[in-house]
Amino acid sequence: MDCLREIQGKQVHDPLFTEKMNKSLRSIRVECPVIVGAGPSGLAAAACLKQKGVPSIVLERSNWIASLWQLKTYDRLRLHLPKKFCELPLMGFPSDFPTYPTKQQFIGYLEAYAKTFDIRPRFNESVLHAEYDVTLGFWRVRCVGLKGEETEYVCRWLVVATGENAEAVVPEIEGISEFGGDIRHTSLYKSGEDFRGKRVLVVGCGNSGMEVCLDLCNHNASPSLVVRDRVHILPREMLGRSTFGLSMWLLKWLPMRLVDRFLLVVSRILLGDTARFGLDRPRLGPLELKNLSGKTPVLDVGTLAKIKSGDIKVCPGIKRLKRHAVVFADGITENFDAIILATGYKSNVPSWLKDRDFFSMKDGLPQMPFPNGWKGDCGLYAVGFTKRGLLGASMDAKKIAEDIYQCWK
Repeated sequence: MDCLREIQGKQVHDPLFTEKMNKSLRSIRVECPVIVGAGPSGLAAAACLKQKGVPSIVLERSNWIASLWQLKTYDRLRLHLPKKFCELPLMGFPSDFPTYPTKQQFIGYLEAYAKTFDIRPRFNESVLHAEYDVTLGFWRVRCVGLKGEETEYVCRWLVVATGENAEAVVPEIEGISEFGGDIRHTSLYKSGEDFRGKRVLVVGCGNSGMEVCLDLCNHNASPSLVVRDRVHILPREMLGRSTFGLSMWLLKWLPMRLVDRFLLVVSRILLGDTARFGLDRPRLGPLELKNLSGKTPVLDVGTLAKIKSGDIKVCPGIKRLKRHAVVFADGITENFDAIILATGYKSNVPSWLKDRDFFSMKDGLPQMPFPNGWKGDCGLYAVGFTKRGLLGASMDAKKIAEDIYQCWK
């Protein structure tokens, strides 16, 4: 399809079109899809498109691919799921990688992936605004560079690949300005070495919060963990297989509730009653809860043993902060040197994409539930918003590439 010829035709028949185009400092009209985000989801979409002979332009606000992994993850991080569930389309992990690759191994894999498929993102281009031009029939994607220069891409297809974890979530806590000690989000946490010998409060009991607590223990810090909600903790492996892999296999044969019951029985045998240590389980089973709310169960990598031994203390929610002290919901006050906010991330799509039909303005996720949240109207697509990790992103990328290819050819 000759997009340039179509735009030129609109210039002839729409006198206002040229004026609209000139408002931007620099406007680039492209025939191919524009992908926003050069993380695993964006790379997967670009590779699947290229495999079908469709080029793409990948815009990335940082100067790295997979900037979240490169810049905002802690040193000891490994993939929480076995590598076979985390491969991107068309290229597996090297055979000599361990079952759970390290952060650096995964980054190396992504860099090799980009090189293999000759994906060259346009770095340091932050998308300010993207909107469908009804008159033109194309998407206008406006970006800003490091020096403040603005560029507008005019394209028929827009693929949103900024993901569920684009921006850190920092909760409002009463008295946060009074604390006086180090308060940082996990996106700024690298190693427990910075906190050796200190009393540290970790807020949030997801996989990151649990693993940061373990890392602090291993560096001779004294961590406490704020647990505000009920949480499912499962062993990372069951019966010699990964818990995730075993669950996926069982779901082929059994209803979700039976699989949940099995997981909880085996977890009770292997881990004991977690409620005894302040870790109450939700009423819904781990898979049913994940399916309904997207809340991921914690896969234990050794933190629970530290909680049982008393090396990690479990605390209730925070009422307010004082000078180097925390007042908890139960009225008890304890002193701390630092606070780590393992409070997760959120989508930033509502801040730049002007679309109220496909993406929710509340949470920045597609309003259509999985598996139908990959395609919107007017050439708009989403990859990596399934709440199903890299496996879900790969599924989206394949569907998107096939759909665009049908139009492209």
